[in-house]
Amino acid sequence: MSGKTFINLPVKDLNKSIEFFSALGFEFDRRFTDENATCMVLGADSYAMLLVEPFFQQFTGKKLVDAADSTEAIVTILLDSRQQVDELVDKALAAGAGKVNDPYVEEGMYGRSFSDLDGHQWEAVHMDMAAMEG
Repeated sequence: MSGKTFINLPVKDLNKSIEFFSALGFEFDRRFTDENATCMVLGADSYAMLLVEPFFQQFTGKKLVDAADSTEAIVTILLDSRQQVDELVDKALAAGAGKVNDPYVEEGMYGRSFSDLDGHQWEAVHMDMAAMEG
């Protein structure tokens, strides 16, 4: 199976979310941006659709969880170096993100986490494949 991957996340304030993720260096596909949603580019074939809560709810028909109090998912982004992990998370914290936990190092993996303005948990991870293969 191949194709593009879209993660859909509800947000309270679309403009604040765009400002927050722009400060982290993310870009947006303006073709898929209006007053209800924006398409944030995560990678070559990976995207996060940030949808205002009422618009998001039209797709599910279910009650939305408050990501500040409940865990719904963890979005993980693989980066090319530990330095990139630190840079991304440091930018997130400077832009108002919450610290989720301490950095972790585990057999060739290094990661840090933050929660965005709506409480969604993000992980930035570097995997040293050579070290993992041992």
